[in-house]
Amino acid sequence: MSDHHIGMIVPSSNLTMETELPRMLRAREEAEPGDRFVFHSARARMRHVEPEQLRAMNAQAGRAAAELADARPDVVATACLVAIMAQGAGYHCTAEDDIARVLREEGCESPVVSSAGALLSGLAALKARKVAIITPYMKPLTKAVADYIEDAGFEVADALSLEVPDNLAVARLDPAGLREHHRKLNLSDVDTLVLSACVQMPSLPAIQPVEDEIGIPVLSAATATTFRILSELGVEPRVPGAGSLLSGAEALTKTGGGHGR
Repeated sequence: MSDHHIGMIVPSSNLTMETELPRMLRAREEAEPGDRFVFHSARARMRHVEPEQLRAMNAQAGRAAAELADARPDVVATACLVAIMAQGAGYHCTAEDDIARVLREEGCESPVVSSAGALLSGLAALKARKVAIITPYMKPLTKAVADYIEDAGFEVADALSLEVPDNLAVARLDPAGLREHHRKLNLSDVDTLVLSACVQMPSLPAIQPVEDEIGIPVLSAATATTFRILSELGVEPRVPGAGSLLSGAEALTKTGGGHGR
């Protein structure tokens, strides 16, 4: 039996990353005993999803990373996705490298995963080309996310903004709503659906049902982050009932686990 220690840097108002990621990995423990997962969190202050607070939260990443380094985690994952993507194309590489540098300075050699980079890795693992996305953000931030994804080589064919600026209100959104929201998108020429481009917007209970309904791969920022965490740990990225990305299919394990860099 192996314990894998996962460090997480989360916005102070984020409730969902510490809910959905452990839930997925508990499901994996039940399905495939032998690997256990332990979580350790550091928080960075952010209440409203707006540019000034997102930049201020990014500035706290070094302090949070130094705190996590003391626990010597096996991997460190950071959210939120939009805080990184709003800074411009490729910023997840800078964010991951900066956190890794702080960890090394504190004597910790853990690999670093960002939800932004993880989403790109997940899309690449699924061999996505044309995607649709749902976000809780205001429209300008949704556009920033779409532009970021397109800069990485994927076409965003359609996007839906739920326009919820308060981060706690985002956490309280009913994931069942996503089983209706996706019908507002034009999926006629889309090969992959990002059901939640935000680790704060709950989506896990809807991932598999929506994928079964529409017949194309469905992922979220949370499932993509879980995929990257497992890949960095050298553990097969398999979680039951969490969509194609976490199906553990051989094709995914060969192409996945990259850094979206």
